[in-house]
Amino acid sequence: MDRSGLIEAIGRKTAGGGELPADQIGRVVDAVFGTVGEAGAIAEALRAGRTVTLVGFGSFHQVGGDAALRPGKALNEFIHDQAG
Repeated sequence: MDRSGLIEAIGRKTAGGGELPADQIGRVVDAVFGTVGEAGAIAEALRAGRTVTLVGFGSFHQVGGDAALRPGKALNEFIHDQAG
């Protein structure tokens, strides 16, 4: 899934609460993950030596100076069709 696919998927997931315009979703995606020209919140936290934890999803952290994701239990269970 690329950026535009992610924006569309988020739009579908949030449509029940009132449609969010794609440009607003795009700004949030860019703020979290960054763009080619500007780092996002996750990258800035990693550079500062911090870990970003999204409960159930996982945590972004540094391993040997490289960014890594440690998947959370809920994400692993969902991927392996073991949820609920």
